[in-house]
Amino acid sequence: MFSKNRWINGLVIAVYAAVLVLLYSTGMNWIRLSDKGTEGSRLIGASYMTMNNEFYDILNEQIRVRVEGEGDQMVLRDPGLDPDRQAEQINSMLSMGISALIVTPVSADGLSEVLQRARDLGVRVIVVDTELKEPDLADCTIVSDNYRAGQMIGEHMLESQESGRILVLNHETAISGRRRVDGLRYAIRKDPGFRIVEEIDCKGQYEIALPLVEDYIGKGEPFDTVFCLNDLAAEAAVTAIRNHPELGHVHVYGVDGSPDVKSLILSGEVEATAAQFPTEIGEEAADILYQMLEGQTVPGSITVPVDLVREENLEAFDINRWQ
Repeated sequence: MFSKNRWINGLVIAVYAAVLVLLYSTGMNWIRLSDKGTEGSRLIGASYMTMNNEFYDILNEQIRVRVEGEGDQMVLRDPGLDPDRQAEQINSMLSMGISALIVTPVSADGLSEVLQRARDLGVRVIVVDTELKEPDLADCTIVSDNYRAGQMIGEHMLESQESGRILVLNHETAISGRRRVDGLRYAIRKDPGFRIVEEIDCKGQYEIALPLVEDYIGKGEPFDTVFCLNDLAAEAAVTAIRNHPELGHVHVYGVDGSPDVKSLILSGEVEATAAQFPTEIGEEAADILYQMLEGQTVPGSITVPVDLVREENLEAFDINRWQ
């Protein structure tokens, strides 16, 4: 009897082990879908330029909450500002069977091939925050009014300064960054007292911008104003300027409306920032996503307005969070 029970127990263990092996070998998708207990749930892919910018965390959170509320799943990948890695990661998500892709391209023209593959597979594509060079590769593009952001910063310069020798911190491969600089150029075009003395490509990253600004200061070239394509670059400019009190007061401007830069406006180290609204962009993206998945017609592009945050109206904004 003992021998027979031992044989039965061994058989049960063997069958159990075989089931586990089967689930493991076929099971990453099974496990992912069973998290919500909805076998028919769809998989939504997301890839932003980098996840070391809180802007994208907030934007993605709005989408994630909606996706999970609909009983679907999200897969998020971080390309770390590498366009080749972003293309590889999107290809991997396509192989996983995503139904739609939310993407902020690292490079305006770096995803043409993989996005064409997505379209060929019937995957819906929503671009957020910055445009593609070939906009037809996206079903919908949702961005802030980037040109107006640069323009309103330029207008504030003209109102608050008598002149300006402007150092520009940009992100050349991002259309959003280029549009912000174009808006600035337009605003100051008729006043010879304001001119851009140098443009530095910092990719909108603090750790890249800081040494580049330090190097520029070391050259001894005169400047008294810094226009930054985003608030991370503005924080880097402030840090570098703090290290060089001999510069005197330097007017620093950003784009984003981040809590950190609103605090710097309060302390007088930043003049103004053009606030974006990542919560609204994320909500728009989620709405468009489910309209498309339900077969509805959606607009090809949506532009979300921006607002100027400065000392005079700082109380109208929550200094402790993004808008």
